[in-house]
Amino acid sequence: MSCCGATPDHEELDAVARLVAGRLGAFLKTLRDNGFAVGLAEGRDAAAVMAQGYSDRPGLLRSAFKHLFSARKSEWDRFDGLFDAFWLGKRVRSRSLVSGAAQVANSPSLKSLQDANAGQQGPQGATDQIPGDDTPRDAGGEGRSEGASRVETLADTDFRKLADPDQVAQAHEAAERLAKVMRTRLTRRDQIRRKGERLDLRRTIHRNISHGGVPIALVHRRRKTKPLRLVVLLDASGSMSAYTAMFLRFIHGVLDSFREAEAFLFHTRLAYVSDAMKERDAARALDRLSMMAQGAGGGTRIGEVLQTFNRWHAARVIHSRTCVMIVSDGYDTGDPALLDREMAQLRRRCRRIVWLNPMLGWDGYAPEARGIKAALPHVDLYAPAHTLSSLAALEPYLARL
Repeated sequence: MSCCGATPDHEELDAVARLVAGRLGAFLKTLRDNGFAVGLAEGRDAAAVMAQGYSDRPGLLRSAFKHLFSARKSEWDRFDGLFDAFWLGKRVRSRSLVSGAAQVANSPSLKSLQDANAGQQGPQGATDQIPGDDTPRDAGGEGRSEGASRVETLADTDFRKLADPDQVAQAHEAAERLAKVMRTRLTRRDQIRRKGERLDLRRTIHRNISHGGVPIALVHRRRKTKPLRLVVLLDASGSMSAYTAMFLRFIHGVLDSFREAEAFLFHTRLAYVSDAMKERDAARALDRLSMMAQGAGGGTRIGEVLQTFNRWHAARVIHSRTCVMIVSDGYDTGDPALLDREMAQLRRRCRRIVWLNPMLGWDGYAPEARGIKAALPHVDLYAPAHTLSSLAALEPYLARL
């Protein structure tokens, strides 16, 4: 007679595995919301770590995850607090927000929002809370000025919930400024990275023959690094209508600031819009765009769109240091198999694929659409893009390219 309680059956093991996977997925979202550049590769490595029994030893798990996910000193310094808040239920003294990206809202990329929001009240009830604490962040007048609170309110407000025309206009301007600030900071990091010059011995000897071979004039080798290129493909279908206008302003800022950037709009077909979006006047650019984007607001055939892009545009706009940024909710009326093939081909061409899904910021959302399921295996970073803070969180990831 078998002993039913001696060992767990397959159903119990599957239930435990699903629970662990769910908790890990929620933790990865927490890290992304706090500005960590976490992609599918890091998620797979984290799952492998937990499968080796680290989940039963919190100290070792914290150390393993800290080395896996912390690529910058600022991330290293904040990781322990985020880990303890999520896995151990401890309070975060540094007041890093586990349920949102408020930490990013205080970065230089979003500081310019403070002037734009002076005198503008945020929506009632939009108070952030510290994990493990029932007190609103701004209660009792601690830690924040009223102006900073308003800045954070706009930075963390879902674009589809911006109803006040003044707030919408401020958010549009902030999205455009954010793209320009990101370009400035990424360019500065590129210049610092290229300073590691090495001595060119052969050319130095040749240059100093007239000095008897004494190396008076040194010749250095300079690193030839291609500049980061962004290629943005924006979904303009009906399901994305609440976010399209905001991303158009963000793209306008990208094309106005990045030396190498291209933009495409898609729904049931693909439209090249870089020339229209490079108009210095944003309003005029959007007017030109509206004339080009006939049929926007309908369905989406992402596989057919990518097939067109790979066939007619990819060779011209993609080089070895290109990041392709797809902004879409992944709802596709086309063939998922075609989308899978075209995503694989695109992945072989470019350096990174970033997929921004505004719906990732919605409570209870899960990527169950056929299109997004077919695309995800080929994506390096799958991240939310429903607020200004979530857009600012892309900067550390782009800086690694």
